[in-house]
Amino acid sequence: MFFGTVERPPRLSEFEFEIPENLVAQNPPKTRDACKLMVVNKENGDIQHKKFSDIADLFNKGDVLVLNNTKVFPARLYATKDKSDAKVEVFLLRELENDLWEAMVKPARKVRIGNKLIFNKNISCDVIDNTVSGGRVLRFEYDVDSLYPFIDKQGLSPLPPYIKRESTPQDKKSYQTVYASERGSVAAPTAGLHFSEPLLKKIEKKGVNIVYITLHIGLGTFRPILVEDLTRHHMDSEYYDIPIETASIINEAKKKKKKVWTVGTSTNRALETVVVSGFEITPKKGWTDKFIYPPYKFKMCDRLITNFHQPKSTLMMLVSAFSSKDIILDAYQEAIKKKYKFYSYGDAMLLL
Repeated sequence: MFFGTVERPPRLSEFEFEIPENLVAQNPPKTRDACKLMVVNKENGDIQHKKFSDIADLFNKGDVLVLNNTKVFPARLYATKDKSDAKVEVFLLRELENDLWEAMVKPARKVRIGNKLIFNKNISCDVIDNTVSGGRVLRFEYDVDSLYPFIDKQGLSPLPPYIKRESTPQDKKSYQTVYASERGSVAAPTAGLHFSEPLLKKIEKKGVNIVYITLHIGLGTFRPILVEDLTRHHMDSEYYDIPIETASIINEAKKKKKKVWTVGTSTNRALETVVVSGFEITPKKGWTDKFIYPPYKFKMCDRLITNFHQPKSTLMMLVSAFSSKDIILDAYQEAIKKKYKFYSYGDAMLLL
């Protein structure tokens, strides 16, 4: 009796290829929606080249555009250790509870439990524990009403490691979507960086429902996969929130056979986490470590707006699952040929 074949997951090495260094975007475009847009048919790989601002013409009345409204906080701070001149970089990851934070520190080997890190005369912290990922747990002490004004003023945007320059005050604005509202990410949902306020208004005027979810992106988004067998890779957990209104609008659109457009891999991970039955989602908040890689059948997303991602990254694997590995690899080669810019401040891709 023939039961058919089960498609095996691809291996890590199948996502290996070279991105020319000069195509890795080091700075944001002068105008958010003026970047290039590659439109790819996810079924047959046909490609069109457009500007991102042209995307408004591709929506239809009743479609839903789902955006991740997480807000990047300027997580990179500098302190001195134990009243010395030894400079320490403190990369805040998340607040565990009042005044207690998980952070990465550099140089890590010189920052031990019991050390005090001093930011200024009013703010310091004690190193009270190590984390399994090589970070530290810090307890802050301060003589001000709140730590956040200090973080917002003195912190620098946590630019990805492939941007080979120092973060600037301008990055606090450019490495942030125009609709960011919920503080909590240490990395931007970069597919959303291309949207300007006028473009969103233009899309909305076409009768498109614009809705929001929250998924706070952690440092794990930049962590390399270290195993060839993808089934053995574990994602870091990230907090998400799917509001009632968002779930209702998406579910109604699905019933009416309208298209659901998702912006970025983070939005997809959040929605796929809360699918309850068939093609419906439930409003929910919690933590997700969902890792999406081929083969995978998406329940919520009909159109995916994304960036060009690093080879062998979990982000690229999700995009490949939405289309196919071969189509995505071919599209990336076309992007290299046409001098598209890659990664966070780079150009965009639409899969439909």
